[in-house]
Amino acid sequence: MLNTADENRRRHDLHPDHPVWLFGYGSLIYKADFPYLARRPASITGWARRFWQGSHDHRGTPDKPGRVVTLIEAPGMVCAGMAYRITPDVFEHLDHREKNGYLRFRTPLTFADGDLADGLVYIATEDNAAFLGQADEQAIAEHIARSEGPSGSNRDYLLHLAKALRELGALDEHVFRIEQFLLAGND
Repeated sequence: MLNTADENRRRHDLHPDHPVWLFGYGSLIYKADFPYLARRPASITGWARRFWQGSHDHRGTPDKPGRVVTLIEAPGMVCAGMAYRITPDVFEHLDHREKNGYLRFRTPLTFADGDLADGLVYIATEDNAAFLGQADEQAIAEHIARSEGPSGSNRDYLLHLAKALRELGALDEHVFRIEQFLLAGND
């Protein structure tokens, strides 16, 4: 199942008058192409960001998918990102944007100031058809270097994400090592 938009609509019964928090850990950190009521740095615990999801619709094509991030369970790890307070009608756009294998899950959020809240997050689990899985970080960088799709180059996705994480003050060894390999390959 590549298109998960319909499944996401069925997963959560959201009241139209009750805004919810959405946690972003990939392009949602730096590309908020949707209306929101508030935006706050946040993190979730027990998850690690990994470039293990295929992108057939944004940073690649059906024949040559790019690589984008998803979350992998990782006890004790903290994944930094950005939380957005949104009205439920915004999910119409987001479910389409994240349709390539991502499902919405509930998650506890911790904001940078220590406040806590419950929210939703999109995760592409390993049982979705677009999941590419684990690979050597240099091989991931090489894959990213040659991938492009309707939303632009996969290279730009990686570089924008790395920059956004630095601006948050977040350390992500996986993302930064892939970035190093990508940039070294251009020398």
